[in-house]
Amino acid sequence: MTAGSVGYVSPSSQSSSESGSPSDRVPVDWSIAATTGTLLVGNGPNVSRAEADRAVAQLAELSIVAEGHVRELTGLGAHLPLVAGTVVDRRAWVRAAAAGLGALTGTAQGEVGKRSDQHGPLRSLLAGGAGVQTGLALAFLGSKVLGQFDPFGTPGDGGTDAGRLLLVAPNVIQAERAMGVASDDFRMWVCLHESTHRLQFTAIEWLREYFATEVGRFIAAMDDTTARSLGRLPEAIRQARSGTASPLGLAEALQSPEQRQAFDRLIALATLLEGHADYVMDAVGPEVVPSVATIRRKFTERRKGGGLLDRLLRSLLGIDAKIKQYEQGAAFTRHVVDRVGMSGFNAVWQSPETLPARGEFSEPDAWLRRVHG
Repeated sequence: MTAGSVGYVSPSSQSSSESGSPSDRVPVDWSIAATTGTLLVGNGPNVSRAEADRAVAQLAELSIVAEGHVRELTGLGAHLPLVAGTVVDRRAWVRAAAAGLGALTGTAQGEVGKRSDQHGPLRSLLAGGAGVQTGLALAFLGSKVLGQFDPFGTPGDGGTDAGRLLLVAPNVIQAERAMGVASDDFRMWVCLHESTHRLQFTAIEWLREYFATEVGRFIAAMDDTTARSLGRLPEAIRQARSGTASPLGLAEALQSPEQRQAFDRLIALATLLEGHADYVMDAVGPEVVPSVATIRRKFTERRKGGGLLDRLLRSLLGIDAKIKQYEQGAAFTRHVVDRVGMSGFNAVWQSPETLPARGEFSEPDAWLRRVHG
């Protein structure tokens, strides 16, 4: 379950510290990524037509009901229309993710050929190779993700002007079967999480622009040279050996100072969004999800499980680090709500300046002192 961090970043959102042109980077052929991902992702569990139809209809309905519960708990979005989520299969999720990531990086699928003409056949070849690699990652994620909210979805791709909520029915069914939990409860629980993400981006008017701006700054800072990255390698290895490296590992250690600043802001935002959604899906309570305690316990165990290959891929794709975001963000939310109530917690949404800094998740009282005095 994820906030769906995909979208378009306009050139105006890029940092003034940019040291090179985005056209100098090797692009990803997102058409190849989508094709590779859809070929490899698989169909999911075997279900009867009747069961599949029921799951699709129920998830769409629950996405509306769940958002009503989230609004009541959080106090967010009371004025907004209630819109059903879009229920998809794995292949549709891969195509949507590829399209969103293409927009995010500023390389829409139709632009790959143009860039190839400008930079020669080698660039086209590299773009295709990057597309295959990205497709492999999307195929793995497409077999795991339960749902996501894309804040930059449009009416033309199955969303509204305010974004789109996707629920991946085969993965929901597969997860509830594997854990042996009540399907009605689990589906509501998943919808509570994803509806919280939708409210975060639709009720907080400045959040989408802030997110896009920070992604733009991060991409701009990626123009750091290979030589400078290699120069930081000894220190990264030292941190790994001493155990002081962050959960995000070597990739983070190799970032430039400019990239690290943008990355810290994005990680802080993701931790808040995921942790807040995790808190809400449990805090709504057993009157809505009677078996919520059992589902949480089994789902937490499932997040940490998997075979050797699964665990390796999760580590390479940063999923283990993302799990820590859920835990840290939920603990922060719980602590703040316990101290100042939900209305006091909602001060996080006042402006970018009131968002928690990355270091404040381990010290929520520091955020309370800064924001509430």
